Amino acid sequence: MTVLVDPVPAAASQVGVGTGGWRQRRRDVGLPLRPASGVSLGVAVTWMSLLVLIPLAAVVSKAFGRGWGGFTDAVTQPSTEAALRLTVGLAVVVAIVNALMGTLVAWVLVRSRFRGAGILETVIDVPFALPTIVAGLAMLALYGGNSPIGITLVGTRTGLFVTLLFVTLPFTVRTVQPVLLAMERDVEEAASSLGASPPVVFRRIVLPQIFPAVVSGGVLSFARALGEYGSLILISSNLPFKTEIASSVIYGKLQDATYAERSTQQAAAIATILLVGSAVVLLLLELLRRRVARRG
Repeated sequence: MTVLVDPVPAAASQVGVGTGGWRQRRRDVGLPLRPASGVSLGVAVTWMSLLVLIPLAAVVSKAFGRGWGGFTDAVTQPSTEAALRLTVGLAVVVAIVNALMGTLVAWVLVRSRFRGAGILETVIDVPFALPTIVAGLAMLALYGGNSPIGITLVGTRTGLFVTLLFVTLPFTVRTVQPVLLAMERDVEEAASSLGASPPVVFRRIVLPQIFPAVVSGGVLSFARALGEYGSLILISSNLPFKTEIASSVIYGKLQDATYAERSTQQAAAIATILLVGSAVVLLLLELLRRRVARRG
Protein backbone atom coordinates (compact mmCIF):
# COMPACT_ATOMS: atom_id res chain seq x y z
CA MET A 1 0.00 0.00 0.00
CA THR A 2 1.29 3.44 -0.90
CA VAL A 3 0.82 6.20 1.66
CA LEU A 4 0.41 9.70 0.26
CA VAL A 5 1.88 12.38 2.44
CA ASP A 6 0.78 15.98 2.04
CA PRO A 7 3.93 17.94 1.10
CA VAL A 8 2.58 21.05 2.80
CA PRO A 9 3.31 20.96 6.54
CA ALA A 10 0.46 21.38 8.93
CA ALA A 11 2.07 24.51 10.31
CA ALA A 12 1.78 26.10 6.89
CA SER A 13 -1.88 26.82 7.47
CA GLN A 14 -0.91 29.08 10.35
CA VAL A 15 1.15 31.33 8.09
CA GLY A 16 -1.22 31.27 5.13
CA VAL A 17 0.69 28.85 2.86
CA GLY A 18 -1.41 26.93 0.38
CA THR A 19 -0.73 24.29 -2.23
CA GLY A 20 -0.20 27.01 -4.80
CA GLY A 21 3.16 28.06 -3.27
CA TRP A 22 4.76 29.29 -0.12
CA ARG A 23 3.13 32.61 0.70
CA GLN A 24 3.09 34.36 4.05
CA ARG A 25 0.38 36.70 5.08
CA ARG A 26 1.23 39.93 6.75
CA ARG A 27 0.51 39.59 10.43
CA ASP A 28 -1.18 42.41 12.27
CA VAL A 29 1.01 44.31 14.68
CA GLY A 30 -0.34 45.55 17.97
CA LEU A 31 -3.34 44.74 20.11
CA PRO A 32 -6.53 43.46 18.47
CA LEU A 33 -9.31 45.98 17.95
CA ARG A 34 -11.96 45.21 20.58
CA PRO A 35 -15.49 46.65 20.52
CA ALA A 36 -14.63 49.31 23.11
CA SER A 37 -11.52 50.44 21.24
CA GLY A 38 -13.50 50.37 17.99
CA VAL A 39 -16.01 52.81 19.47
CA SER A 40 -13.18 55.03 20.69
CA LEU A 41 -11.64 55.00 17.22
CA GLY A 42 -14.97 55.95 15.66
CA VAL A 43 -15.49 58.81 18.10
CA ALA A 44 -11.94 60.09 17.52
CA VAL A 45 -12.30 59.99 13.73
CA THR A 46 -15.71 61.70 13.90
CA TRP A 47 -14.37 64.40 16.20
CA MET A 48 -11.37 65.08 13.97
CA SER A 49 -13.61 65.15 10.91
CA LEU A 50 -15.95 67.71 12.45
CA LEU A 51 -13.15 69.98 13.66
CA VAL A 52 -10.56 69.62 10.88
CA LEU A 53 -11.37 67.56 7.81
CA ILE A 54 -14.85 68.83 6.97
CA PRO A 55 -14.02 72.57 7.40
CA LEU A 56 -10.86 72.21 5.31
CA ALA A 57 -12.74 70.28 2.65
CA ALA A 58 -15.31 73.09 2.57
CA VAL A 59 -12.57 75.66 1.98
CA VAL A 60 -11.07 73.64 -0.88
CA SER A 61 -14.50 73.07 -2.40
CA LYS A 62 -15.22 76.81 -2.24
CA ALA A 63 -11.84 77.56 -3.84
CA PHE A 64 -12.81 75.57 -6.95
CA GLY A 65 -16.42 76.79 -6.96
CA ARG A 66 -15.81 78.69 -10.22
CA GLY A 67 -13.69 75.95 -11.75
CA TRP A 68 -9.97 75.72 -12.31
CA GLY A 69 -9.98 78.98 -14.26
CA GLY A 70 -11.48 80.87 -11.35
CA PHE A 71 -8.91 79.35 -9.01
CA THR A 72 -5.94 80.35 -11.16
CA ASP A 73 -7.37 83.84 -11.75
CA ALA A 74 -7.64 84.35 -7.99
CA VAL A 75 -4.08 83.34 -7.16
CA THR A 76 -2.37 84.97 -10.16
CA GLN A 77 -3.54 88.52 -9.59
CA PRO A 78 -0.47 90.78 -9.25
CA SER A 79 -1.21 91.87 -5.69
CA THR A 80 -1.98 88.32 -4.62
CA GLU A 81 1.20 86.95 -6.19
CA ALA A 82 3.24 89.63 -4.44
CA ALA A 83 1.60 88.81 -1.10
CA LEU A 84 2.21 85.07 -1.54
CA ARG A 85 5.85 85.59 -2.47
CA LEU A 86 6.38 87.83 0.55
CA THR A 87 4.64 85.38 2.88
CA VAL A 88 6.60 82.35 1.68
CA GLY A 89 9.89 84.26 1.61
CA LEU A 90 9.46 85.53 5.17
CA ALA A 91 8.45 82.06 6.38
CA VAL A 92 11.58 80.49 4.85
CA VAL A 93 13.96 83.06 6.36
CA VAL A 94 12.24 82.84 9.75
CA ALA A 95 12.54 79.04 9.69
CA ILE A 96 16.27 79.23 8.95
CA VAL A 97 16.97 81.82 11.66
CA ASN A 98 14.90 79.88 14.18
CA ALA A 99 16.75 76.67 13.35
CA LEU A 100 20.06 78.38 14.16
CA MET A 101 19.16 80.62 17.08
CA GLY A 102 16.66 78.20 18.59
CA THR A 103 19.33 75.51 18.70
CA LEU A 104 21.74 77.95 20.35
CA VAL A 105 19.17 78.90 23.01
CA ALA A 106 18.35 75.24 23.68
CA TRP A 107 22.07 74.48 24.00
CA VAL A 108 22.56 77.28 26.53
CA LEU A 109 19.57 76.17 28.60
CA VAL A 110 20.73 72.53 28.73
CA ARG A 111 24.52 72.80 28.90
CA SER A 112 25.01 76.03 30.88
CA ARG A 113 24.21 76.82 34.48
CA PHE A 114 23.40 80.42 35.23
CA ARG A 115 21.10 82.52 37.37
CA GLY A 116 17.81 83.37 35.78
CA ALA A 117 17.57 80.18 33.73
CA GLY A 118 14.07 79.54 35.10
CA ILE A 119 12.96 83.02 34.04
CA LEU A 120 14.36 82.45 30.56
CA GLU A 121 12.47 79.14 30.35
CA THR A 122 9.24 80.97 31.15
CA VAL A 123 9.92 83.78 28.68
CA ILE A 124 10.40 81.26 25.87
CA ASP A 125 6.88 79.91 26.37
CA VAL A 126 5.23 83.36 26.43
CA PRO A 127 4.55 83.46 22.65
CA PHE A 128 2.68 80.15 22.97
CA ALA A 129 0.24 81.56 25.53
CA LEU A 130 0.04 85.15 24.30
CA PRO A 131 -2.84 86.02 21.95
CA THR A 132 -1.39 86.97 18.59
CA ILE A 133 -3.10 90.35 18.52
CA VAL A 134 -1.42 91.16 21.85
CA ALA A 135 1.92 90.21 20.29
CA GLY A 136 1.16 92.63 17.46
CA LEU A 137 0.30 95.35 19.96
CA ALA A 138 3.58 94.73 21.78
CA MET A 139 5.51 95.08 18.54
CA LEU A 140 3.59 98.25 17.69
CA ALA A 141 4.31 99.74 21.11
CA LEU A 142 8.02 99.01 20.74
CA TYR A 143 8.55 99.77 17.06
CA GLY A 144 5.70 102.19 16.31
CA GLY A 145 5.81 105.88 15.54
CA ASN A 146 6.49 106.74 19.20
CA SER A 147 9.05 104.00 19.71
CA PRO A 148 10.74 104.25 23.12
CA ILE A 149 13.99 102.94 21.59
CA GLY A 150 13.89 105.18 18.53
CA ILE A 151 13.39 102.36 15.99
CA THR A 152 10.34 102.52 13.71
CA LEU A 153 9.44 99.34 11.85
CA VAL A 154 5.77 99.93 11.08
CA GLY A 155 5.02 99.34 7.42
CA THR A 156 8.35 97.62 6.77
CA ARG A 157 9.29 94.05 5.94
CA THR A 158 11.84 94.14 8.75
CA GLY A 159 8.96 94.71 11.16
CA LEU A 160 7.15 91.68 9.76
CA PHE A 161 10.31 89.60 10.09
CA VAL A 162 10.95 90.59 13.72
CA THR A 163 7.32 89.93 14.64
CA LEU A 164 7.38 86.47 13.07
CA LEU A 165 10.58 85.68 14.95
CA PHE A 166 8.79 86.63 18.16
CA VAL A 167 5.76 84.38 17.66
CA THR A 168 7.78 81.39 16.37
CA LEU A 169 10.54 81.54 18.99
CA PRO A 170 9.50 78.47 21.05
CA PHE A 171 9.26 75.92 18.24
CA THR A 172 12.92 75.03 17.68
CA VAL A 173 13.89 75.56 21.32
CA ARG A 174 11.23 73.20 22.64
CA THR A 175 11.95 70.66 19.89
CA VAL A 176 15.72 70.51 20.35
CA GLN A 177 15.85 70.86 24.14
CA PRO A 178 14.44 67.38 25.01
CA VAL A 179 16.89 65.74 22.59
CA LEU A 180 19.84 67.49 24.24
CA LEU A 181 18.58 66.47 27.68
CA ALA A 182 18.31 62.81 26.63
CA MET A 183 21.79 62.63 25.06
CA GLU A 184 24.52 60.65 26.80
CA ARG A 185 27.67 62.72 27.21
CA ASP A 186 30.12 59.82 27.47
CA VAL A 187 31.00 59.94 23.77
CA GLU A 188 31.54 63.69 23.88
CA GLU A 189 33.82 63.37 26.90
CA ALA A 190 35.75 60.56 25.23
CA ALA A 191 36.25 62.61 22.08
CA SER A 192 37.43 65.60 24.13
CA SER A 193 39.88 63.41 26.03
CA LEU A 194 41.34 62.28 22.70
CA GLY A 195 42.04 65.87 21.69
CA ALA A 196 38.93 66.84 19.72
CA SER A 197 38.10 70.53 19.96
CA PRO A 198 34.59 71.64 21.05
CA PRO A 199 33.57 72.64 17.48
CA VAL A 200 34.65 69.23 16.20
CA VAL A 201 32.77 67.43 18.99
CA PHE A 202 29.65 69.40 18.20
CA ARG A 203 29.89 68.87 14.45
CA ARG A 204 30.78 65.18 14.51
CA ILE A 205 28.86 63.92 17.57
CA VAL A 206 26.15 66.31 18.73
CA LEU A 207 24.84 67.74 15.46
CA PRO A 208 23.98 64.38 13.82
CA GLN A 209 21.84 63.50 16.84
CA ILE A 210 19.96 66.78 17.10
CA PHE A 211 19.71 67.52 13.38
CA PRO A 212 16.24 65.90 12.93
CA ALA A 213 14.93 67.95 15.86
CA VAL A 214 16.45 71.12 14.41
CA VAL A 215 14.75 70.45 11.07
CA SER A 216 11.46 69.69 12.84
CA GLY A 217 11.57 72.98 14.73
CA GLY A 218 12.36 74.89 11.54
CA VAL A 219 9.51 73.23 9.67
CA LEU A 220 7.04 74.03 12.45
CA SER A 221 8.24 77.63 12.45
CA PHE A 222 7.72 77.79 8.68
CA ALA A 223 4.17 76.43 8.96
CA ARG A 224 3.29 78.89 11.72
CA ALA A 225 4.77 81.87 9.88
CA LEU A 226 2.98 80.90 6.68
CA GLY A 227 -0.45 81.44 8.18
CA GLU A 228 0.24 84.12 10.78
CA TYR A 229 -2.14 87.08 10.80
CA GLY A 230 -3.01 88.56 14.19
CA SER A 231 0.49 89.59 15.21
CA LEU A 232 1.27 91.11 11.79
CA ILE A 233 -1.86 93.07 11.01
CA LEU A 234 -0.95 96.07 13.20
CA ILE A 235 2.67 96.47 12.17
CA SER A 236 2.35 95.66 8.47
CA SER A 237 0.03 98.58 7.52
CA ASN A 238 -1.18 96.30 4.66
CA LEU A 239 0.70 98.14 1.94
CA PRO A 240 0.09 96.34 -1.39
CA PHE A 241 3.25 95.05 -3.10
CA LYS A 242 5.28 96.00 -0.01
CA THR A 243 4.04 94.63 3.32
CA GLU A 244 0.72 93.01 2.48
CA ILE A 245 0.78 89.31 3.41
CA ALA A 246 -1.45 86.52 2.15
CA SER A 247 -3.58 86.42 5.30
CA SER A 248 -4.34 90.13 4.92
CA VAL A 249 -5.38 89.59 1.30
CA ILE A 250 -7.76 86.84 2.43
CA TYR A 251 -9.31 89.10 5.06
CA GLY A 252 -9.66 91.95 2.56
CA LYS A 253 -11.40 89.67 0.07
CA LEU A 254 -13.89 88.58 2.69
CA GLN A 255 -14.68 92.21 3.52
CA ASP A 256 -15.44 93.06 -0.11
CA ALA A 257 -19.22 93.40 -0.20
CA THR A 258 -19.41 94.46 -3.86
CA TYR A 259 -18.49 91.06 -5.26
CA ALA A 260 -19.30 88.95 -2.22
CA GLU A 261 -19.50 85.51 -3.84
CA ARG A 262 -16.54 86.04 -6.15
CA SER A 263 -14.40 87.55 -3.39
CA THR A 264 -15.20 84.67 -1.06
CA GLN A 265 -14.11 82.19 -3.72
CA GLN A 266 -10.88 84.13 -4.27
CA ALA A 267 -10.20 84.19 -0.53
CA ALA A 268 -10.75 80.43 -0.38
CA ALA A 269 -8.35 79.94 -3.30
CA ILE A 270 -5.58 81.87 -1.55
CA ALA A 271 -6.30 79.97 1.67
CA THR A 272 -6.00 76.70 -0.24
CA ILE A 273 -2.53 77.67 -1.42
CA LEU A 274 -1.46 78.28 2.19
CA LEU A 275 -3.14 75.04 3.26
CA VAL A 276 -1.30 73.01 0.63
CA GLY A 277 2.01 74.64 1.55
CA SER A 278 1.56 73.80 5.23
CA ALA A 279 0.44 70.26 4.42
CA VAL A 280 3.48 69.64 2.23
CA VAL A 281 6.00 70.76 4.85
CA LEU A 282 4.25 68.74 7.56
CA LEU A 283 4.26 65.70 5.29
CA LEU A 284 7.98 66.13 4.72
CA LEU A 285 8.44 66.39 8.47
CA GLU A 286 6.58 63.11 9.00
CA LEU A 287 8.71 61.40 6.35
CA LEU A 288 11.83 62.67 8.10
CA ARG A 289 10.63 61.29 11.42
CA ARG A 290 9.95 57.87 9.91
CA ARG A 291 13.35 57.79 8.26
CA VAL A 292 15.05 58.64 11.54
CA ALA A 293 12.97 55.98 13.32
CA ARG A 294 14.04 53.33 10.81
CA ARG A 295 17.69 54.25 11.24
CA GLY A 296 17.32 54.09 15.00
